[in-house]
Formats: sequence, C-alpha cells, structure tokens
Amino acid sequence: MDTKDMILELRTKMGLSQDELAEKVFVTRQAVSRWENGETTPNIETLKLLSKLFDVSINTLLGSPRQLICQCCGMPLADGDISRETDGFFNEEYCKWCYADGEYMYHDLDDLIEVCVQNMASEEFPAEQARAYLKNTLPKLNYWKRYENLGGAEAFAQYKQTLMDEFNDLHIDGMPKVEKLNALVGKYINLAYRLPNGKTVKFLDDQATYLGNQLECEFGGDRCFGIAANMDFLLVCTYEENGKNPELVVYKKR
Repeated sequence: MDTKDMILELRTKMGLSQDELAEKVFVTRQAVSRWENGETTPNIETLKLLSKLFDVSINTLLGSPRQLICQCCGMPLADGDISRETDGFFNEEYCKWCYADGEYMYHDLDDLIEVCVQNMASEEFPAEQARAYLKNTLPKLNYWKRYENLGGAEAFAQYKQTLMDEFNDLHIDGMPKVEKLNALVGKYINLAYRLPNGKTVKFLDDQATYLGNQLECEFGGDRCFGIAANMDFLLVCTYEENGKNPELVVYKKR
C-alpha cells in the first residue's frame, strides 16, 4: 500500500478529519490533502509524529519498502514487535525484547543465543542446529558489529550489579547471595500467584525481558527461589519443580 493510501486509511480508522490530523502533527490541512493525493510525502519529523499518533512504524507508513529485522537477535519485525524509545517513538532497529526502557538488554552474545535457542528449538530444528545457526548469523548484525562502540557495556554491568545488591540487601532467609543475573523472557517466568481471596495474579509482562535467576534454597527441600527485576521493581518468589505451587515472597518497587 502506498503512503498516500496508508495515511488516508489510518486517518479514517481513527475517525479524524484532515483538519484534525493536521492540527495533531502541526501542519496545514492542505499538506494532509497533498499527502493523500500522492503529491507529496511527509518529511521525516512529521513521519515520526504520524508514526506515534497512528501507532505504526515509519516503515509501515511508507508502504513497507524494507523487511525490518532486529539488528540484535535477527527476528523479523512486525509493528507489534518493534522497540520504542522512552518518549514512545518506535526504534525500528530492534525488537522490544532486545531494547527496552531505553536500554540494550543483551551485552553477551552467548546469553542471547541461549534465550533464542529456547524459542527456536523444535523437532524439525533441534537445539544444537539452532545454536549453530545463531552463532553464524548474529555476529553479522549491526548491533554486534558495532557493539564495541556503543559504550553501554560498563553502564549495563553496573546496572546489573545494582540490582544484585538490592536483592542481597533484602536478607531473605534461605536465599543464597545473588551473584549473577540473566536475561529472561517474561512468558517463561510469569507465574500466577494465589491471593488470599482465592484469585490469582501475575506481575510480569509475557512480552517483556527481565533480569533474573533461579537459586537453590540454602535450607534444602524441593523448593527454589526465583528472582526477576527491571528498572521499576524487584520480585522474589519460591516454587517447586517446573514452577509448580508458586508463592510470592517480595514484590518491591524500586
């Protein structure tokens, strides 16, 4: 679909007149009319505003001339998978699992490969084959090619250390000292905790990426600790094998 048709369709779907759209993106009604007639195309700053307003990528607004691929993990990107900056604008270079809250989530290629293998492995595509494919493919992506120039590794390491210190400062009986945090996809650790009223609640987002780990209880037994965190909170729980019978220990805003 051409840009002119895309803008018309999105404007109509949102129920906006040309005047109303013009006001929202700081142009004239005549400018909107020219876009929809195919006479002109919005400039890059206006495309950014339209992208945020319509909640679609600039690539979509332009008729999808490019096949977007996350330049960290290699996943093909649909609009619902694209990361955003802290101001809400799309970042079309990355998926929302590799870049979240203004932070790059992966600074160790091997960690990312192990997360990807969990998602990709199947009977038709065994884990070792998936791992070999990723080890060959990911280093060719822009993020890993320019990783050394990003300047974010030291800051990210400090961020992880801060989280570990905060977990350890909770002094939870039986929980060993936290010495490592891994990137974890929400859907694999988003357990449902039972409330006193019998209802259950989940605290995580299946689509988000967190930093966490699983820790063996120092008192032994068949339960272990699970920890997860992001910029907003710390979560500590216990559970049995395969996440059975989870109990929330701490949910603390940071």
